[in-house]
Amino acid sequence: MLQLTGIKKHFGPVTVLRGVELAVKAGEVHALLGENGAGKSTLMKILCGIVTPDAGEIRIGGQVCRFASYDQAIAAGIGVVFQEFSLIPYLDAVDNMFLARELRSPLGLLKRTAMRRRAAQIIAQLGVDIPLEVPVCKLSVAQQQFVEIAKALALEARILVLDEPTATLTPAEVAHLFKVMRGLREQGVAIIFISHHLEEIFEIGDRITVLRDGAYVGSCAVAEVDQARLVEMMVGRRIENCFPPKPLTQSGATAQEVLLDVHALQLRRHSPVSRFQLRRGEILGFAGLVGSGRSETVLAMLGAHPALTCKLSMHGVPLRLADPAAALQAGIGLLPESRKEQGLITSFPILHNISLNNYGKYELGGLFLDRRREAEVTRAAMQRVRVKATDAAARVDTLSGGNQQKVVIARWINHDMQVLIFDEPTRGIDVGAKAEIYQLMRQFTAQGHSIIMISSELPEVVGMSDRVCVFKGGGIVATLEGEAVNAEEIMTHATTGRLHHAA
Repeated sequence: MLQLTGIKKHFGPVTVLRGVELAVKAGEVHALLGENGAGKSTLMKILCGIVTPDAGEIRIGGQVCRFASYDQAIAAGIGVVFQEFSLIPYLDAVDNMFLARELRSPLGLLKRTAMRRRAAQIIAQLGVDIPLEVPVCKLSVAQQQFVEIAKALALEARILVLDEPTATLTPAEVAHLFKVMRGLREQGVAIIFISHHLEEIFEIGDRITVLRDGAYVGSCAVAEVDQARLVEMMVGRRIENCFPPKPLTQSGATAQEVLLDVHALQLRRHSPVSRFQLRRGEILGFAGLVGSGRSETVLAMLGAHPALTCKLSMHGVPLRLADPAAALQAGIGLLPESRKEQGLITSFPILHNISLNNYGKYELGGLFLDRRREAEVTRAAMQRVRVKATDAAARVDTLSGGNQQKVVIARWINHDMQVLIFDEPTRGIDVGAKAEIYQLMRQFTAQGHSIIMISSELPEVVGMSDRVCVFKGGGIVATLEGEAVNAEEIMTHATTGRLHHAA
């Protein structure tokens, strides 16, 4: 169905693609894997006409194709569901699905009834419940994801590209998406599936192509490889264990030293009252299903979200945080869930994004900034978290999603914080980078600092957390430690809400 041969691309002096190959059959799910910066997104932009290759050939159904625009790629039967949604939030699902391709009468009038009927058919084919008359901004993230897929299907795509479609979905929603993908596969649609979750590749994929540093590494059937071999192909080395070993149980005063004590935090009248302690040098995991109140609780603690009750202390001293600026002064930093909306100024260079909240250390006489030292510190921070960019002057919006996340992490690693709150720290980040970020988190706690980690990935919660607070219905329903930090115990509390508070 699709064959890309010898695809090359340069952006100035930087070589992004080095003769990449990709062959996708009709009626298969073909996984495209690689670390952040491996060239996956650029290759897909070339496929859909957004970027022009310097060399190489695209064949669809054996015919050579050259796309000068996205419209030409769509006309050839290519549909793309991008990692960042491309929906217009204040239009409904029907208008988004037919945007710029509306059905019209011979007089040019919109055929709204026909568009709505066709939209309803496609939504029914997907087997999801999506109200067609409300703006998509009022839909859940999962519903918006399926509107994106429906939009591609409305174009009658023969080749469907899904770029990280499961990043914001619950396990049940992922299972439904895979059911939809299997149905499309049976209809002969060729699906290119990009994901950093290797377990998903083995569940839904038929064949795999791996890229590394812009070069083609190889292709194989899913049945021919295991996770260890895939990771080695992606990163060029074997990663024995993604999670660093947890520190041995501490003894004495240090083990019991409480850095942050949340005495009572209640988001709403009928939600549970959350109580927890953050000890020095530990990673405290926040687990629970989407909407359970994990992020809202930490935002309320930082004065960025309303709460019915919020009582806390730090080092035994009562603390009242009116806003995030006060939290910053108290030594508490937040790596937010939405890096683009809350964590970065994407039109700024990497240098300025890493320097945010850090300019005090570069002051000269209170009037000037030591730009040389700022540049040196920024370069060191970028190297520490492996930000892939030409230099610190590169704009953040030119980076891949994973590298944007690394810039946010670099900023906080560069800042002298006592407590860091990581909200979904590795979302959209590749396997090799995840291992390095986990190492950075353990280095941070080994220095006597503490971390609250909010994560929707159970292996991450179990592998990284020293203790785990489980959320349901807007508050903490259980605090687990030791042998109880396992996936079964966490999910039991997250789904049943059985109340239990350990020390």
